Amino acid sequence: MAAVDLGVLAVARHIPLEGAPTEVTAAAQRPSVYALTPDNGTVHEIQIDNLKLARKLAVASQAITMALAADERTLYVLAREPRSLIAVDLDGFKPAWKLQLPDEPIGLAISPDRKTAAVSSAQGIHLVDLDGRRLGALLGQGDYGPVQFHDEGKTLLAGNRGERLLSAYSVAAQRLITHLPVSVRPDQFCFSRDRGQLFVTGEGMDAVVVVYPYFTPQVGDTVLAGHAPGAMDVSEDLLFVASPTSGDVSILSIATRKVIAVVPVGSDPGFIRVTANDQYALVLNRKSGDVAILSVPAIAQKKNRYKTAALLTVIPVGSRPVSAVVRAV
Repeated sequence: MAAVDLGVLAVARHIPLEGAPTEVTAAAQRPSVYALTPDNGTVHEIQIDNLKLARKLAVASQAITMALAADERTLYVLAREPRSLIAVDLDGFKPAWKLQLPDEPIGLAISPDRKTAAVSSAQGIHLVDLDGRRLGALLGQGDYGPVQFHDEGKTLLAGNRGERLLSAYSVAAQRLITHLPVSVRPDQFCFSRDRGQLFVTGEGMDAVVVVYPYFTPQVGDTVLAGHAPGAMDVSEDLLFVASPTSGDVSILSIATRKVIAVVPVGSDPGFIRVTANDQYALVLNRKSGDVAILSVPAIAQKKNRYKTAALLTVIPVGSRPVSAVVRAV
């Protein structure tokens, strides 16, 4: 894992881990970053102050993804082998409990109130009562991928990849609100900062689908953006969309939903993270093994449209970077 100093725009340290990490998350109140190595089902805790591995915990033979609870006391790990949801107590850094799952899971989301989890699979969606540690009945059937809670956890939004639908469910009533047909396979979700718009990308069209998720969700626009658009992230005013096949990032105005810039970034961009202060957009290029640093203010001021002025630098970080998190030191 590479630690990049954004003050000097250079790699500060490489941190060796046992296994290939695919996901990192940071705690705001803890001096730690957590990395998941799915092939060996291990969570690694890295200390922020010295950028060293502090602890590691094998929770399964194979894992898929993880999610940090809002109170930062529990890290939930979704495991493939055995098929389960595992709660890790971060104070003791040990498993607190494990819940067996009926199908091989795909996606995971934790509600803001920490009471409910949603787990998707190729068979459907289950809600999990986290306090009671109980698996609920099948909420919806279908080949589901990404899941996200919305409206303070009152609504669950789920991408039905098989039917190309965005499904909205009432969490309290555990019933369907609506199915929204979308023009792409719903592979990736990204909310605007105010949560008033949900952006969806996936196979099927060179476009971003804009959904208004409040009350009864509805599709707003389908906006052409890049070639086979994938990973996304947002600043306060801009949506950044990666196009892996063409090696560039399309930047859209959230207010007008129009492309205001296209910036070449490297080979196979597959992940984007915008810093909380909207200073930089970090684009991870999987094939070229580097991070492209874009200046968000330069883009917002529409300097040098469709050119490379927004690209500040490219930092080599190692083989196939796939996830990043930004943490103040």
